[in-house]
Amino acid sequence: MLRIDDISYSVAGRPLIEHASATIPEGHKVGIVGRNGTGKTTLFRLIRGELALETGAITLPSRARIGGVAQEVPSSQTSLIDTVLAADTERAELMAEAERTTDPARIAEVQTRLADIDAWSAEARAATILRGLGFTPEEQLQPCADFSGGWRMRVALAAVLFSAPDLLLLDEPTNYLDLEGALWLESYLAKYPHTVLVISHDRGLLNRAVNHILHLEDRKLALYQGGYDTFAQTRAARLAVAAADAKKQETRRAHLQSYVDRFRYKASKAKQAQSRLKMLEKMQPISSPQERAFRAFTFPEPEQLSPPIVQLDSAAVGYGERAVLSRLNLRIDQDDRIALLGRNGEGKSTFSKLLADKLDVMDGKKTQSGKLRVGYFAQHQVDELFIDETPLDHLRRARPEHTPAKLRAILAGFGLGADQAETVVAKLSGGQKARLSLLLATLDAPHMLILDEPTNHLDIESREALVEALTAYTGAVILVSHDMHLLSMVADRLWLVKDGRVTPYEDDLESYRQLLLTGDAAPKSKKQAAPRPKRPSRDQLLELRAELRKCEARVEKITEMREKLSRKLADPGLYDEANAGDLAVWQKKFNEVEDGLERAEALWLKAIERLEAAEA
Repeated sequence: MLRIDDISYSVAGRPLIEHASATIPEGHKVGIVGRNGTGKTTLFRLIRGELALETGAITLPSRARIGGVAQEVPSSQTSLIDTVLAADTERAELMAEAERTTDPARIAEVQTRLADIDAWSAEARAATILRGLGFTPEEQLQPCADFSGGWRMRVALAAVLFSAPDLLLLDEPTNYLDLEGALWLESYLAKYPHTVLVISHDRGLLNRAVNHILHLEDRKLALYQGGYDTFAQTRAARLAVAAADAKKQETRRAHLQSYVDRFRYKASKAKQAQSRLKMLEKMQPISSPQERAFRAFTFPEPEQLSPPIVQLDSAAVGYGERAVLSRLNLRIDQDDRIALLGRNGEGKSTFSKLLADKLDVMDGKKTQSGKLRVGYFAQHQVDELFIDETPLDHLRRARPEHTPAKLRAILAGFGLGADQAETVVAKLSGGQKARLSLLLATLDAPHMLILDEPTNHLDIESREALVEALTAYTGAVILVSHDMHLLSMVADRLWLVKDGRVTPYEDDLESYRQLLLTGDAAPKSKKQAAPRPKRPSRDQLLELRAELRKCEARVEKITEMREKLSRKLADPGLYDEANAGDLAVWQKKFNEVEDGLERAEALWLKAIERLEAAEA
C-alpha cells in the first residue's frame, strides 16, 4: 500500500502541493491527471525520495521496489535484449554468481532462487516486451547505438517493465510510442501484477488500463474510482453541487449583509444586526469551482478549392532509388478527415512527406491544385524551434508586416498569453512549444493540414480544444496519432499503410485495435462468421450528406413559412366578421404548412439515420 499523508511541497516559495493525502491499495492501477504545471511529475519525484517533503510523509511497504523509466538508455554497443535483461539486477547478479561459486550449498540456493524468479524464461519475456514496443527480432540483437533517442526511450520503457517493480511509475509513456505501441502498453498495464501509477493525457489508456484516477488540482489530491470517463462524470456532478452551494451561500450572505447595512446603527435592531454580523464572520466561503475554458486553437479558414485538391495515379515514393510506397491511387478533397493507420516503419511519415511536397514522386503521377497550401506538423518540428527566441520573435519573422498587437492576438488564439509571448522557447513547457509549432504550421491558412502526433505534451483539455478546432476547420486533415480518442472524434476516413501500399481501411477503429492486439493473422472461428456489411463508397456517403443538407434546408424553409403564417394569424384584424373568408383561407394554409413541416422533419430524421448507419 502506498500512503501519502498530509504532504506539502513548494517551488521557489510557491506552494505546489499543500497538505495533500491519498491512499493507493496494493495492486491498483491509477492514472494521475491534472493540468500541465500542477505538479504531477514533482509528485513522482517525492514518491521516489528525490525531493524532500516540507510536511507529511509518503510510506511504502518495507523492501518494496520502485521503478520508473530512465531519461534514455545510453548509446552503447550492448544489444537491446541484453540491455533489457540487465534491468533485472537480482537475476543478473544470481546468474553471475552461479557461474563463479563453488560452494554446493550456495549453488543450490542460487539455483532455487533463479527458479523462483523464473529466470530461465527471462529472455523470452524480454523479447515479448520489446516486440510489443515495436522492435523486430532482428533489431533486438542490434546495439543501442544503432537507434535514435526516441527508440532508446522505448528500450528504457521495456527495461522497467521487464524488471516488474512493486510500484511502477510511468510519466507520459505513450509520448514516444506510436498507435500500435500505445495499444500494446494499455493491454500490458491492465494485466500488470503490481501497483501502477501513470501520468497520462491519453484518454484511451486512462479508460482501459487503469481502475482509479488520482486528480491533482488546487494543490490537493482526490482519488476517484473507475477510468477517466467515469471520473469526468463524477467530477462534473461535484462541480455542479459546489457551484449550487456557492450560489446559495452568496444569496444568504447578501441577505444578511443587507440586514446589517440597514439596521446596525438603529438602536431597536442593533442586537439582531450584530448577531447577523457574527453569522457573516463565521460563514466559511464556499468556492465555486469553474472549469477553465479550453485554451482554444484558432485555425485560419482557407478559401475553397475545386476538388480534388490532390490526386495520385499509380504513384510511387521513397528515398534514393528505393521505393517505400508504390501503386498509390488516391484522391483527397478539401472536406476529407483521414487517419493514417499502420505499424511503425510501414511508411506513414514517407506518405505524409509526399503530400507535403517534401518528397517527389518516383513514378506515376501526382496532381494537385495550383493554389494548394499545405500545413505540416511533425514531432521533430517542436525541436526545430529557436530555443533562444520568444514566440513573438518566431511570429515576427513570419509576419514582419504585422503590428505587435496583431502578433500577440494571433499567439493568444493558440493559448499563448502575454507571459508566454515574451518567454524564450527554452523555458516554455512541452505543451506550449507544441502550440507554437501548430501555430506556425497553420499560419498561412492551409487547404490541407498534415499532423503527425500533434497531441504529445498537450493536456486533456488542450486535446479537446484541438478536436474542436479540427472539427470546425474547413481544410483537409491528414492525421497520424496514437491517441485513439482524437482519431475517433476527428477522422471520418481510415487509410492503412501496409506492405508498400496505402489503401482505404473498410473497418472501424475498434476493429483495427482488436486486430493489433490479436495479431494480423487472428485465428479464424470454426463457425463461419456472418459477412460484414460492405461499407458504402465515398460517392454514396457524399450523396447521403447532400440529401441530409437538402432535408435540413427544406425544414428551415417550411419553418420560416410557418412563422410568417403564425404572425398573420396573430393579427386581431383578421378575426373581424368582414374577414371571415380570409381567416378560413389562412387557417387552411397554416394547417397545410403544419402537415408539410411534420413530413419534412420525418424525412430529415430518416436522412440522419441513414447517414449515421453508413458512417458507423
